[in-house]
Amino acid sequence: MNILVTGSAGFIGFHLVKKLLERGHNIVGIDNLNDYYDTQLKYDRLALLKKNINADNYTFIQLDLADRKGIADLFKDNTFDVVINLAAQAGVRYSIENPYAYVDSNLLGFVNILEGCRQTKVKHLVYASSSSVYGMNIKQPFGTKDNVDYPISLYAATKKSNELMAHTYSHLYGVPTTGLRFFTVYGPYGRPDMAYFSFTKKILNDEIINVFNNGLMQRDFTYIDDIIESIERVMNKVPEVNMSESSNAKAPYKIYNIGNNQPVSLRRFITAIEMATGKDAKENLLPMQAGDVPITYADIDNLVEDIGFKPQTSIEEGIGRFVMWYKTYYHGSL
Repeated sequence: MNILVTGSAGFIGFHLVKKLLERGHNIVGIDNLNDYYDTQLKYDRLALLKKNINADNYTFIQLDLADRKGIADLFKDNTFDVVINLAAQAGVRYSIENPYAYVDSNLLGFVNILEGCRQTKVKHLVYASSSSVYGMNIKQPFGTKDNVDYPISLYAATKKSNELMAHTYSHLYGVPTTGLRFFTVYGPYGRPDMAYFSFTKKILNDEIINVFNNGLMQRDFTYIDDIIESIERVMNKVPEVNMSESSNAKAPYKIYNIGNNQPVSLRRFITAIEMATGKDAKENLLPMQAGDVPITYADIDNLVEDIGFKPQTSIEEGIGRFVMWYKTYYHGSL
């Protein structure tokens, strides 16, 4: 197939493009290569993709989602069977201080993608949402039919907005859309702003790590390989026209949680890093930060039923793989 992957130099985008190229698909990848975190990591991901056995099937374009004309021209110049939108301004805490970055990328940029899909009759738009849309919901585990009207960060609010916008385009124009609520994705070539990355670096350097909420938080950590397998299977399952239980609005629209279905305490998470690095953590216990939630826990019953796959990599196995990559990538120069 001809597939557009936005955010293709990002963590999930890089791994997805690599997998899709191995499958023999033709990929156009776009990314604005912003400096939210170390751009060298993004360039290194791109360099690896150029070494792929099917690298001739990959075209990279540096382009920002908010560039209305640029995105329109992209769709005009190409015929895409599937669009996978992973580009977004990420980070819960960053959104508290830099709101406009989220409006430009996650709202304006997403409209540009929706319009491109509508104008060119793309067969399936798969887009990244986030577990953050559940906010501080009390019911556990989080189900896709649960109320998500109370986000506690602008990042979460933009992701909920993406789901609403996608449903509108599905209903009005028949664009098939599937939203994926990712739960704390981690693994090799991951994002340096994530806790597992910074914890590993500091533990290896004998530096103090800040442990928020006194280590009492729980996260449904999901290993990158499980995420990519889920995306690939969802990509091939175009949603049929359906109605929700509380509305007569018909739309080819679907939402899935993608998580391990097994919350891990921050304490077990830190222990996994200690085991993988062979070093003990030095901790500074702090209260919970604004925008953070105490727990994420994914109900994935509809995902397993529809695509026949359940993420299952344990935190010990996944962190072990990450630490092995980290040591190799940074050559011991930490």
